[in-house]
Amino acid sequence: MTSQDDMEKDDLNLAGKKKDDGCWDDDCKKQTSGPSNNHQEPIFKFNKGQFKFSIWYFIAAVIIIMLINSFVNTNAYETVSFSTFKELISNGTITEVQIGNDYYLGVINGNSEMPGTQYTIYRTVPVDDVNFVPMLDSMGVKYSAASERSSNIISMLLGWVIPFALIIVVWRFMFNKMGGSGSGVMNFGKNNAQLVAEGDTGTTFEDVAGADEAKEELVEVVDFLKNPKKYLDIGGKIPKGVLLVGSPGTGKTLLARAVAGDAGVPFFRLSGADFVEMFVGVGAARVRDLFKQAREKAPCIVFIDELDAIGKSRLNVAGGNDEREQTLNQLLVEMDGFSAKSGVIILGATNRPEVLDAALLRPGRFDRQVVVDKPDLTGREAILRIHSSEVKMGGNVDLHEIAKATPGFVGADLANIINESALLAVRAGRSEVKQEDLEEAIEKTMAGLQKKNRVINKKERNIVAYHETGHAITAAYTEGADPVQKISIIPRGIGALGYTLQTPTEDRFLMTKQELLGKIDVLLGGRAAEEIIFEEVSTGASNDITRATDIARSLITEYGMSDKFENMALTKRSASFLGQESGMNQKEYAETTQQYIDEEVANIIRERYKKVIGLLKEKRETLESITSKLLEQETISSKEFFDLAGLSA
Repeated sequence: MTSQDDMEKDDLNLAGKKKDDGCWDDDCKKQTSGPSNNHQEPIFKFNKGQFKFSIWYFIAAVIIIMLINSFVNTNAYETVSFSTFKELISNGTITEVQIGNDYYLGVINGNSEMPGTQYTIYRTVPVDDVNFVPMLDSMGVKYSAASERSSNIISMLLGWVIPFALIIVVWRFMFNKMGGSGSGVMNFGKNNAQLVAEGDTGTTFEDVAGADEAKEELVEVVDFLKNPKKYLDIGGKIPKGVLLVGSPGTGKTLLARAVAGDAGVPFFRLSGADFVEMFVGVGAARVRDLFKQAREKAPCIVFIDELDAIGKSRLNVAGGNDEREQTLNQLLVEMDGFSAKSGVIILGATNRPEVLDAALLRPGRFDRQVVVDKPDLTGREAILRIHSSEVKMGGNVDLHEIAKATPGFVGADLANIINESALLAVRAGRSEVKQEDLEEAIEKTMAGLQKKNRVINKKERNIVAYHETGHAITAAYTEGADPVQKISIIPRGIGALGYTLQTPTEDRFLMTKQELLGKIDVLLGGRAAEEIIFEEVSTGASNDITRATDIARSLITEYGMSDKFENMALTKRSASFLGQESGMNQKEYAETTQQYIDEEVANIIRERYKKVIGLLKEKRETLESITSKLLEQETISSKEFFDLAGLSA
């Protein structure tokens, strides 16, 4: 990496060819051409950069000269009324008249002070008078059409100077704003990579938590960049490319920065979208320029974020995209052409590896894929400790409990929770974060902001209270259901009039059929409580029944848990990663099978609803007592709920 001092020296050498003895070339020639004692300092001395020629100086000088010329050549005149002008003609004062479109000029011949010259001494604005010309004829006054005195100057300004100035302005604007940035019309082929000097990424592996397996995979990359000789001596080859794969927010970019920070090498960072332009061939040119710079800075790391923007598969693409394909082809060529000794490592990141072209993933290009998964309980706690290290935490803060309450959260979510808790503490006028701030931040992230000022009528408030209590009691008496952490009828987010917060006691990756049916039971508990108490149901359960229906349909079509189609998948799932669907499922069954699926889903929902109705009727007294307490204080904690229900937490 070139230092600032070196850059300044390079500028001097390019501008003036400065000698080692401290003098410029021209000055040195003057000094050596004669005795040194005869050398005199110039009277006017301009330092480097003090004066620069600009086209604007030339344009300004031309305009000033033309204006001066216009004023110098303009004769003095006196403006008079049209009637006065006619009187001057009648009494013989004006002997010649110049008739213009917008004015008349009266001229006197034979001025005594400057013989032989004509002076325009009177000027008037004409009036439509049909007798004016006959009057001139009767008085013997010469008359002619007046020439536009400023027409030549105006024509030059409008026809040459102003258009030329506008061209200069537009050209400079395009060059500075577009071309100079490296991505405009003057530099389409230049890449937009941000170069970070070695050690300036500000991130090392100590700043990364919750991704221990991924860190271990990347240690080899760092070690190769630091000690390549031991790998080359044994004949081994380091992977040319490492692809970081993971859900959004899991820390792929953070890991790439940590690799560069620990390796202490230059780090090129750019997005896949930076290569794509509307002009065909621009992306390929930028790829060539990027790898040319990378080879010059080797050993170094090139990090391409959102690789799927240029690396999508070329198969089954109707029509195609010539620009994207050319860019991808050039990337494939550049990566395959790397020597194992080049010292250039390519890091890519994407959350959609299933859409990448197979040629990009083959050994020799991105020949190592590192999965950056969502952190487990231990990883979440470690991430929380890193992000909370610079936040003032109270003595009652238990980050382990917060980690247990955030299953499925990624690093970005956990960082946001710490930040939100700090903001909540400041809003409450405290100087440190308490446990309740962190818990409120979790609820805010999951359910939205509290809306305590929303006015709800008494009937709706009662419906919401019984609805949420129905969820909680069903969860408490359903085997395998996640334990209840809080019940609230304080509105949150968009349309949520209340909520029941459940968090699992441990990270789960598999679920049995009975556990899935238990989830359906809990979702139907709210509507069942409404029907038992009010003998009618409301629209408040719309989201619950949608989720319950989806689970029931998945039991039959995806998990092979139906009686008729046991161990059979009835849909072809689109490519997905870590549970994220990238498209709609494709049906692979007849219409009669569709009818069976619909009927079976309805049967499952009907049977589970009857079961929940029976449970809540049996626990009606508990349902009413807990609801009464909830209406009184709006929020019930986990301990209060289990005490009221007569259960152990």
